[in-house]
Amino acid sequence: MSAQTSAILYAATVAAPSLSSARPEDELTKKKAHHKGKGFTNPWESWSSMGALEIGRAMIVRRLTGKANIPDTTPPTVPVRPPEFLNSRHGTDKLRATWLGHACFYVEFPSGLRVLFDPVFTDRCSPFSWLGPKRYTDPPCQIKDIPTIDAVIISHNHYDHLSHPTVTEIARLHPNCHFFAPLGNKKWFLDAGINNVTEMDWWDEVDFTLTPSPSTSKESPRPSITSTEDGCNPSSAGGDIITARISCLPSQHIANRGLFDRGATLWSSWSVSSAPSTTTPSSVYFAGDTGYRAVPLSSDGQDDWSEQYAHLPVCPAFADIGRLRGPFDLGLIPIGAYMPRFIMSPMHADPRDAVEIFKATGCKRALAMHWGTWVLTEEDVLEPPRKLRDALKLRGVQEVGVFDVCDIGESRQF
Repeated sequence: MSAQTSAILYAATVAAPSLSSARPEDELTKKKAHHKGKGFTNPWESWSSMGALEIGRAMIVRRLTGKANIPDTTPPTVPVRPPEFLNSRHGTDKLRATWLGHACFYVEFPSGLRVLFDPVFTDRCSPFSWLGPKRYTDPPCQIKDIPTIDAVIISHNHYDHLSHPTVTEIARLHPNCHFFAPLGNKKWFLDAGINNVTEMDWWDEVDFTLTPSPSTSKESPRPSITSTEDGCNPSSAGGDIITARISCLPSQHIANRGLFDRGATLWSSWSVSSAPSTTTPSSVYFAGDTGYRAVPLSSDGQDDWSEQYAHLPVCPAFADIGRLRGPFDLGLIPIGAYMPRFIMSPMHADPRDAVEIFKATGCKRALAMHWGTWVLTEEDVLEPPRKLRDALKLRGVQEVGVFDVCDIGESRQF
């Protein structure tokens, strides 16, 4: 990046999200089914979950009775390498994604946009620094090593996806970074001293614009956010403008930070598309944390996609996403934290579910996430990639080069 480019100051404005973009018919004709009282729910037959206390009790009982598998985290497990980030906003003509562990990806768009998804750089994903799941793989870098962060996108408020120390450090090092989160989360950010935040509902979209003006300041770009119903054309303003469209989309999960706030805030998947003004936008679908279907206790230890369970309803939101917002150049899709299935399946996709989500959403390529960092459930730590290859083969998808698994810190281009 030239000294002149790095000296540009970008002006910022924020407007309300759009309500007019494409969305399912039931979202247009009746009250939003996922809004329930003062909170939120999953409005599909594919959702059926125990309460938080029931889940905790069931997992403890499995441990005490010897039914639980205890994953071995003895090294080596998942390879970790130092990431190589671009040193210029315009250093590539391809979409570039770097896995930073668990559900965290750093995506560098050819337009110059830089987006960080679900960053958690702490040692534990817990409200405590001394208790809770501890990393068995190190972060591949520190926040200070990431050169530019224009936007941070948060899927929901669980501790393995939203970290107070992490986001406050990002806000300190990148004061013009803008944070996007599902409904109900804005207050949490404001209480953390972060004011650059937009909360959105499912199917809402915003146009996110970095608009330069001459300056001698060394500040990072400051974004402009406008509703997609404003009908503006940011590229007509002239200069080195970076534009993106950011969509908040459904997922099948749940949200809470404590024992008594389950469903008080929303959870979501997201899409981001961005391009230089003369080319087709690059598009990314970030599935966040999600399940696909709920399987019963009777399936424990069996193939829950066998003929006996093939009739179980699947979440229809992913087909809606593919039909209304797809196709996507790249999907970032979870494959881990799925055992035991009768407990975890409603909220966490296993590799077979992940392949179904990949196909339903219309992703051309995908990278796996939500594994390889903390032990959150019972599957062996290296099982998800093996099962992903099996699922791809079963569904007639090429096992390498379509839906891939990275080393932590590895970058892929698309």
